[in-house]
Amino acid sequence: MPARSRTDDDPTEAVHAAWRADSARLVGALTRMTRDVELAADLAQDALVAALEQWPTTGVPENPTAWLMTTAKRRGIDHFRRADTLRHKLTELERAQGREEADVPDLESQVDHIDDDVLRLVFLTCHPSLTAESRAALTLRLVGGLTTAEIARGFLTSESTMGQRISRAKRTLAETGAELELPTGDERTRRLDDVMAVVYLIFNEGYTATAGPDWMRPDLVAEATRLARMLATLAPDEPEVLGLQALLELQGSRTAARSDEHGAPVLLEQQDRSRWDQLMIHRGTAALRRAEAVAARGVPVGTYFLQASIAEQHAIATRAEDTDWPRIATLYDVLAGAAPGPVVEVNRAVAHGRAFGADAGVAVLDVVDPAALGASPLVPSVRGDLLERAGRHAQAADAFAEAATRTRNEGERAVLLRRAEDNRGRGAR
Repeated sequence: MPARSRTDDDPTEAVHAAWRADSARLVGALTRMTRDVELAADLAQDALVAALEQWPTTGVPENPTAWLMTTAKRRGIDHFRRADTLRHKLTELERAQGREEADVPDLESQVDHIDDDVLRLVFLTCHPSLTAESRAALTLRLVGGLTTAEIARGFLTSESTMGQRISRAKRTLAETGAELELPTGDERTRRLDDVMAVVYLIFNEGYTATAGPDWMRPDLVAEATRLARMLATLAPDEPEVLGLQALLELQGSRTAARSDEHGAPVLLEQQDRSRWDQLMIHRGTAALRRAEAVAARGVPVGTYFLQASIAEQHAIATRAEDTDWPRIATLYDVLAGAAPGPVVEVNRAVAHGRAFGADAGVAVLDVVDPAALGASPLVPSVRGDLLERAGRHAQAADAFAEAATRTRNEGERAVLLRRAEDNRGRGAR
């Protein structure tokens, strides 16, 4: 394929930029053509390797995506020739390959069609035959374009283990006959819920890591937010999809302020709000307004919309003391009615404690069954915060110390132990 070199670009950087931006569209288009997601992923990966080998010598093509697509198609033709099977697929691929570069899907000329492939791919990677963990891993790999090593680091497992998980997921899709087709009706609604749950799972793991030395994993936050933006673009009339984007934008806007220069956690009320990302806040509030406009036409909203509405209250408060906690408490009351559960109740306790006094928060928290959250540090850490605000420092110290024994995140543990020590000192005076 003719390609005009751009010598001012770093070839390796250009390869990775093109892959991160367009890998999902490549895999989606190739899956549509081959009807085999595992083969499609392999062909796209082969094209990536070829680009890494050739672009440093030949220069960066004028249209990197078209180059990757054409190369992947050629590899596909070679595969089917070697297999000497599925001759009708070979004919289809050769016909596609025979067109000039202008006819190759390149995101510029066929945006609607290619984006439709991406949406299909997102639903495919979140197929109900897969576990939640496998959905997340496969989505990051095929839709997010992350390497197996990057995904493994994000979820604190070995690269080989993560590679096996992704391979099993692809085999499961093949064995169940899952196809690159958009579900309809109730099945579409259920699958869309699964898609959003996977994106939110990825975001939460990045926002506060389950375990390990890092308080956050900003790469996972950024990737989940990118996926939410993509989903909102592809499903613009779904208020919950817009609500998810709004939630991730608004919460993600705090990323830079959530750690100090040493990487230590900085809690919400101590954060330097001038470091919050105003562009993300703007995107989040805009998505929320779009969700409200759709809802005004009679489309129901759900938990992501409500959580985004809560996050917006924090985003619009210039100072921590300006936060409208009574409004947040009311929103949590609505959320608890719409989606009751222990995590919502714990957060509702925080809101009621800020809005109506620590004792009001403790009263809400006392109803929560700690066993419902297993070994999570959430209940004792929130109890410690409320008791500290109530001036019951000795009890607060015990609660923070208990929470510290439960967390597997080293940054969170350091914060909890420091608060336990501070409260012991204040209780001794």
